[in-house]
This record gives sequence, C-alpha cells and structure tokens, in this order.
Amino acid sequence: MSLVIYTKPNCPYCDKARAHYTENGMEFTEYDAQNDSDRQKEMLEFTGGDLVVPVIVENGEYVQSGWGDPPRG
Repeated sequence: MSLVIYTKPNCPYCDKARAHYTENGMEFTEYDAQNDSDRQKEMLEFTGGDLVVPVIVENGEYVQSGWGDPPRG
C-alpha cells in the first residue's frame, strides 16, 4: 500500500494523523503542502481545491481532508 499525507507545519491535526499511522506501523510519505508549491498543486488536484490538511491519499486515491471525527484541519 502506498500512503501519502500532505501536511503543513505546526498543524495539530497533521500531528494526530502522523501519530495514528506511526502507532499502527503504517509507513507513509509526507509532503509539506504549505512550503512546497508543487506539492500543494498536487494536493489541490486530489481535493478539488480544498486547502484543509492533512490530506490522505492511499494508492493514488484521495481518502479525506482533515483529521478526527468529524474531520477537522
């Protein structure tokens, strides 16, 4: 499985998502969508323009924006 998380610095919801996947032994690739304009553009293609982070993408398929129940970010 390929797991990608688009984040931004100092985001508590990004921290929670990162901790969840780490605690469950799931490897992921993390991209800074705030400071890397190419990654932000990529993220926005998945989300349809939604800037809410974290953005979770599994196997190239958009899963969700935000984290928690209900998702916030």
